[in-house]
Amino acid sequence: MSRKLKKGYYVRGLFVAEGSALDLEFKRELKGTDEATRTDLKRESTELQKLGEELLTLRADYMARLDLPEKLVDAVAECKRITNFEGIRRQMQFIGKLMRKLEDSKHDEIRAALEEQHMPSAKETMLLHQAEQWRDRLVADDDALGQWITLSPSTDSQNLRALVRQARKDAKPEKPGLAPRHGRAYRDIFQLVREALTAAQEQPEPSLADDEGYTGTDA
Repeated sequence: MSRKLKKGYYVRGLFVAEGSALDLEFKRELKGTDEATRTDLKRESTELQKLGEELLTLRADYMARLDLPEKLVDAVAECKRITNFEGIRRQMQFIGKLMRKLEDSKHDEIRAALEEQHMPSAKETMLLHQAEQWRDRLVADDDALGQWITLSPSTDSQNLRALVRQARKDAKPEKPGLAPRHGRAYRDIFQLVREALTAAQEQPEPSLADDEGYTGTDA
């Protein structure tokens, strides 16, 4: 028994069956309509569903600042309490539905809040910069180790000296002309210094970056 051929046409080598979603989409384009196609609507729905999932990661202070509808805020809080996989899936669908009811401007506010939350603060950026500078000074300058121990007496000086020796050894090129490489000791020094700087910020003490021999401009 022969198969009945579908009616349709080809567009750029792709067969489009008459009455299909793609056929309707092409016809709307030919008519010059501004109505959103099914593909557009589905893509937008998927994006808002994902944005709703990301909303679960937003801190409470950011949530409060957004002034979202109470129903959406309650739905997000409820989803965080659910432990059953199927329950979470259904709740996320509900959140996606609520997200689609929001104005586009509110979607933009949510995206901006998520982006802001993921960006390091100016304070954190400065701390990381100071940690990088101290690490490089410790590896390059013998005097820097003594200065650090003076400013951070709780540091395990023996461990730090061993790390500095290993970092200097690792930095030596294996062959002339090759760039120096940085091993684990180099990273461990950075971690040690960063933790000490963080602790100093939480419990105010003389700044580890304010000694007379350090201006914060060393390379």
